[in-house]
Amino acid sequence: MFKKILIANRGEIAVRVIRACHELGITAVGVYSEADRTALHVRLADEAYPIGLSPSSESYLRVDRIIEVAKQSKAEAIHPGYGFLAENPAFARDVVSAGLEFIGPPAEVIRLLGDKMAARRAMKGSGVPIVPGTESSIEDEKQVLDFIGESGLPVLVKAAAGGGGKGMRIVHSADEIASAIKTAASEAKSAFGDGRIYIEKYLPDPRHIEIQILCDAHGNYIYFPERECSIQRRHQKVIEESPSPLVDFRMRKAMGEAAIAAAKASKYVNAGTVEFLVDSKRNFYFLEVNTRLQVEHPVTEMVTGYDLVKEQIRIAAGEELGFGQDDIYARGHSLECRIYAEDAINNFMPSVGKLNVYREPSGPGIRVDSGVYEGFTIPIYYDPLISKLIALGRDRVEAIGRMRRALTEYKIIGVESTIGFHQAVLGEGNFLRGNISTHYIEDRIADLIRDEGLHQEERLAAAVALAVDRMEKDSLSALNNSRSQDRANTWKYSFRLGNI
Repeated sequence: MFKKILIANRGEIAVRVIRACHELGITAVGVYSEADRTALHVRLADEAYPIGLSPSSESYLRVDRIIEVAKQSKAEAIHPGYGFLAENPAFARDVVSAGLEFIGPPAEVIRLLGDKMAARRAMKGSGVPIVPGTESSIEDEKQVLDFIGESGLPVLVKAAAGGGGKGMRIVHSADEIASAIKTAASEAKSAFGDGRIYIEKYLPDPRHIEIQILCDAHGNYIYFPERECSIQRRHQKVIEESPSPLVDFRMRKAMGEAAIAAAKASKYVNAGTVEFLVDSKRNFYFLEVNTRLQVEHPVTEMVTGYDLVKEQIRIAAGEELGFGQDDIYARGHSLECRIYAEDAINNFMPSVGKLNVYREPSGPGIRVDSGVYEGFTIPIYYDPLISKLIALGRDRVEAIGRMRRALTEYKIIGVESTIGFHQAVLGEGNFLRGNISTHYIEDRIADLIRDEGLHQEERLAAAVALAVDRMEKDSLSALNNSRSQDRANTWKYSFRLGNI
């Protein structure tokens, strides 16, 4: 087992990995930008080193500085978390070339699966179902028209590299083709440095369901119960749960076996997630593989009891998985709400500033993964994720009830947050019935925002009450300090006069 690991990330995921290291008796090394000098992950790390200015391009994306700090601190391995350099094959390669272990899949696996067209070819060859589409990049409108002639409209123009919804355009009619190709290619080139695009058949109202996998270097492959990730905004997940209300035992087994086939086809090692789209007839199709720890990994941990970060570390250290497929099953139901510093009523605009009041919920079945604390200032340079709120119940009904209770307990003053928006979703009938798709928010945004506005009034009243409470406590504290000072001054004066 490693003695010292460097975490090449920030925020809640850096905190999460640091805690796993500490539980394993491993020294955790943190890195930080100028904006994160007082961040929680810096406070919790055993050692922390500055790596540059606030913009991520000058800090968390600087491969040279991160590897330099790893060597300086005598770390043996680097955990990339998610985002930033986590799915960068060049970073994984450079880490290994520097004599360190990369806690993730090999660089060649990251490169293969990061190219969506190459990944589609690999999956097709292994028998994993894929959405009909092209297997090479498109250069002109004729290729799109030919595909439409075979598969019909609508189709999806997609970037071959990257993710997060960038470089994607839906084509509903032939006259949209030229614009879609130009826009998608330009956006992909700007975001990923790779302007290649390809075509897929567009699935209306699909569900987004994913399978967590663990694979060691000894040929053992494990899949976990699925995660339902259909509640999305701008192709970014907002609420996740496990198990999915759609999936039964037979479908779960089929998806799990397909995920393992995908892992074997790519010679996968370490933790990863195989993502699928599911159509209205419950047919599932390969979407992509995320070659890293997922933001939503806690829901899997909650329902199975396994610590995925610790397993990542053990696998990277060369250990064999200590359990088999028959040991994995769901115990109850778990939900995760991503709490962002965003104003939902104002088109989810980021809201930066100081957390004047920050009180996390607790109680039965509640977990909060956060990277902030009261008094911390949310920086403008990074993703505005404040925390991940996770609830576990015996079933979906209890999990939702616990999540709704926890959201009412969560108090954030100083920035806008998406707490009220989550309350609106968790009170909406279609969500409660499990009648969801990747278009859920888009289709119901007006009603959700209206309901969020109602919750905003409740939060305003709570914020006023908290502010008054804080003022009263501060005033009382100041008065007590003043009295203590008066007593101290009286003691000093009496001493000088010889009365003591």
